[in-house]
Amino acid sequence: MNKKAVIIFTRYPEIGKTKTRLIPAIGAKKAADLQRQMTEKTLLEIEKLNQLLDIKINIYFSGGNLDLMKAWLGEKYHYYYQIDGDLGLKMYSAFQDTFSQNNQQIIIIGVDCPQLNYQILKEAFMALNNHDLVIGKATDGGYYLLGLNQLKKDLFININWGESQVFSQTIIKSKNLNLNIYELPILTDIDRPEDLKFWHNEI
Repeated sequence: MNKKAVIIFTRYPEIGKTKTRLIPAIGAKKAADLQRQMTEKTLLEIEKLNQLLDIKINIYFSGGNLDLMKAWLGEKYHYYYQIDGDLGLKMYSAFQDTFSQNNQQIIIIGVDCPQLNYQILKEAFMALNNHDLVIGKATDGGYYLLGLNQLKKDLFININWGESQVFSQTIIKSKNLNLNIYELPILTDIDRPEDLKFWHNEI
């Protein structure tokens, strides 16, 4: 049986330092509240998945500190600080750590996609049984999930992070590496004020 792990990227919901692109529309406190609610919603889906599959849950965070994270989300998860660097370096390092813990199938997600549920997460792990890479495209041109059986550093370098080419650049790199790709449904991340309607639709 392949050992499975989920890496979750999040940020401690500190007012004024979280979801900053939403602050002009909803204010700093509501933006921080949204970060907290989206993290908790994501973990609820992960817990549902954990009832179906045996998975290790690694939370990589920025902001706050270890004590604050444990006080917020509890002691049962494995917590790690995100390293310095761009998103690609952060993700590569997290995958590297998690593969070194003898996990064979790993998916990485953020907390910005309220449509991401345990069924899609399960689909991602099932797809890793016969695909090299699983990816979920976001409507902004990025991706909300990446799953791997083997670490490939090229997937995390020379990508225009935060721009609309992230998904397409990752697919090109995956094909150049001759990886067998599985694509999940297209979902929406909540990053900008116009995305907020998708959060309200989920409540």
